[in-house]
Amino acid sequence: MSSPGGSQVRKMRLSSFVRKVLLEVPSPTEQDWPQDDEKDFAFKDSEQELESLPQPYRMINKMVNLLFDQAWKVIMKRDALREAEHSRVQPTIYLPLVESKLNKMPNCMAVSQDYVFIGGAKGFSIYNLYDAKRLYIWEKLKVDVTSIWAADLGSEILVAPVDETGIARLFYFCKDGLFLIKAINEVDDTSKQTTCLKTEISHGGDFAAFLLQGAGEIWLDVYRLPKESWLKEVEHPQLAINPKKKVRQSQLNTPDSVTSDNLEMDINICFRGDIKLSLPVHIMKIKPPKPVTGTTFKSPLEVFAKIEDCYGLGSGQNHFIKDTQWEQQEAIFKALFKKYLDGQWGEERLSMATFHFLLPGRVTTMPADVKSPSGVACVLGIHWTGNHNFFLYSLNRTLKDKADPEGVWPCAAPIAVSQLSCCCSYLVLACEDGVLTLWDLAEVHQGQNVYPEGPLKSHMKCVVLCTDSSVHLVTARGTQEPTISVLVERPVKYLDEAICAVAPVPALPGMVLTFSRNGSVQLMDVAKPQIICAFAPPRTYHLAVPWTPMFVMSLHRPCFLLRGDHPDEIESDDAKDIQNSIFCFNLEAYPLLENICNLCTVPQTDTTDSMAFAQVLPLEKRCESFLQERFQKLEKKVKEQEHWTRLHRYSLLLQRETSRK
Repeated sequence: MSSPGGSQVRKMRLSSFVRKVLLEVPSPTEQDWPQDDEKDFAFKDSEQELESLPQPYRMINKMVNLLFDQAWKVIMKRDALREAEHSRVQPTIYLPLVESKLNKMPNCMAVSQDYVFIGGAKGFSIYNLYDAKRLYIWEKLKVDVTSIWAADLGSEILVAPVDETGIARLFYFCKDGLFLIKAINEVDDTSKQTTCLKTEISHGGDFAAFLLQGAGEIWLDVYRLPKESWLKEVEHPQLAINPKKKVRQSQLNTPDSVTSDNLEMDINICFRGDIKLSLPVHIMKIKPPKPVTGTTFKSPLEVFAKIEDCYGLGSGQNHFIKDTQWEQQEAIFKALFKKYLDGQWGEERLSMATFHFLLPGRVTTMPADVKSPSGVACVLGIHWTGNHNFFLYSLNRTLKDKADPEGVWPCAAPIAVSQLSCCCSYLVLACEDGVLTLWDLAEVHQGQNVYPEGPLKSHMKCVVLCTDSSVHLVTARGTQEPTISVLVERPVKYLDEAICAVAPVPALPGMVLTFSRNGSVQLMDVAKPQIICAFAPPRTYHLAVPWTPMFVMSLHRPCFLLRGDHPDEIESDDAKDIQNSIFCFNLEAYPLLENICNLCTVPQTDTTDSMAFAQVLPLEKRCESFLQERFQKLEKKVKEQEHWTRLHRYSLLLQRETSRK
């Protein structure tokens, strides 16, 4: 902008090369002349010479120029991002093969065998995994189902849904129908009602654990599941008929919208409310560890007497530290870190628990007098929020037994995350200080602990998602130092590509699924590493909450399910108009992944005959083989020594005969 009064100035022919300093008469001596500096000169265009504007026009001029500068920066940045996006190699995107259209909002889902269990309003539904047809719907609640678990029992499935009020129920699902076993924490008095926060079922369905909260306390209830009795009671219904319940025939059929004609399957699913199955057996109640306080023991002998058979050793509960010592240490700590502690304390976090069912092995040993079938969990591992210890509880007990831990794994920092592998052979503990601890739990063979015939060759890879959205690969080989490599760096330019979740693909070893904030789902090969392909729902659908995607991975099939939301559901007020879908991505059906799926399948004969898999032997056989090998080497060494001794004697005799002659 310019003022009209500048016309007289523009008529003046000023030099375009103007010096900033004042003019003066130069010295007659050339040596005294100042050296020319480029900074002392400025180039000006006389045609663009402007007078200073009065207020408020001068402020408006600055604001307009600033707005143009900022807009230009945004334009340049977007152009650079667009050029970089075009130059990047985009992976092949595959669409889902099967779509299950739902008329209600799905809250959770689980997969077991060839069935999908979707929890929603007033109950849950059962769908076929491959053709997406609904087989049965159980809606007998007044509230929604918020979480659901499904465990494979062989030919049957154990289903555990939890509703909005926190009540957990157990269902037994088989070809003959759906059976309600028990509502775990349902009581008649609502004032004494507890809430189920988490559920875990062991591999094979022999045990189940429920994390409950109520009356200001939190604890873990562990049950033994009589699945053999359930199978007999289902095969012979007359043994388990409940005479108190009279169920109408209309209640035992499938819903009106889904009949046996349009199912196109030989399965007639019905709810069998007239049959009462055996109840789970409560074997243990575990509470959070008490805070460490001053000792009540009078002598160290009482401390050692408290620890029976080293149970609980390392938990920090049994010690000989006085209250005064704790107070002195706390005072010193607060004095040193006062500036960090002031105003930083908020509400105390709820002591949550993470727990896993562990199989017998070198770490989780079985008592000598206890015989457990192969593949059945024997130990429950648990850690609590803000606690340093990983506790091990034996599952071979009754409710009368005292619930003390049989083992404790202390860590240097509070345990933040723990993860058990799909094969239950490896356990990873991640502490708040960033330290990872990898455990090889050792498999068992025919109910016995086994040991490799040769040197230890344990080899595992662990994918770690950090808080800055970077992904790392940790490789551990036996007793060697682990190596850490970066799979995905922390996003700097493309913040919407930050990875929010990582899930392994059990059917494809070495493959993981990554979920980003922009809604993209990609399959990554961690060994190379590289992105193999990407998956996306149809264009009319999207992920409503991409940073917490709703998905589930099948343990036995190379497929996963993903929830997609229609864009119109946000604007629609009528629940009937809401369109939600569950998409099934079958990895075997895509051309790019067909060869990968075939290469990942190892024949059973190769696992036993191939030299790549080490032979396993019981401890007694291994010791016997070791002693025989040592004896053979010693015998060979003795024979060689005798042979050289005979040669030496023969050479001496020859020397004597030669000297005589």
